[in-house]
Amino acid sequence: MVAVKDNSPRFTPAEYFAWEEQQLCRHEYIGGEVYAMSGGTRNHSRISVQFIFLLEGHLQGNSCETGNSDLRVNILETTDYTYPDASVTCDERDKTTTQYITYPCLIVEVLSDSTEAYDRGNKFFMYRRNPNLQDYVLVSSKEIAIDLYRKNDAGEWIIINYRAGDIVELKSINLSFPIEQVYREIVFFPESE
Repeated sequence: MVAVKDNSPRFTPAEYFAWEEQQLCRHEYIGGEVYAMSGGTRNHSRISVQFIFLLEGHLQGNSCETGNSDLRVNILETTDYTYPDASVTCDERDKTTTQYITYPCLIVEVLSDSTEAYDRGNKFFMYRRNPNLQDYVLVSSKEIAIDLYRKNDAGEWIIINYRAGDIVELKSINLSFPIEQVYREIVFFPESE
C-alpha cells in the first residue's frame, strides 16, 4: 500500500481520529497532515495474511498481540500514526489504548514499487526512534526475499538479507521459520503485468 497526500485540512490528533472514523479508506497521519492509503496487489495481500497467520500462530497463548494493517502505530513521542502491514506488541502499556499501539517490538512492511523507498527510508527512520522496536521486517511481493533490520545489543541497526532456502529468525518474538512459509502458493508475475 502507498500513502498519498490527501487534500484534507491539517488536523489535531483528536480531529484526525474523529475524521477518519467517517472515511471509507485508512489514512496515515504525519505532521498534522493525512495521507490516504491506496490498495495493494493480490500478492501483497496474501503475503501479509500469511505473515500475520504465522505470527499469530506462534504467539497464541502468550501476552503479545499481533496487529494487521488496520492497527495504527503511534510514532513514539510524536502525534504521528502509521499503518504497517503487521505489528507485534508485548508491552502492557499498549493494552490501555484502543485505536493504536505505541510500543511494538516487531513491525512488518510488505514492499511495493510505490512504497519501497518510503518503507526503507523515512518510515524506518520514524520507527527506529522507538527503543522497544527490535525487528523491522521488509518483505518483497515480487520475489522470495526478506530484509530484516535488527537492533543489536549496542543499539545499532544491522540488516540481514534472507532469500529462498533461508531460515528467517525474529529474535524479538523468538520465532524461526523457513522463508517459503510466507510465500506459500504465491505466483510471481512478470513486471509488465
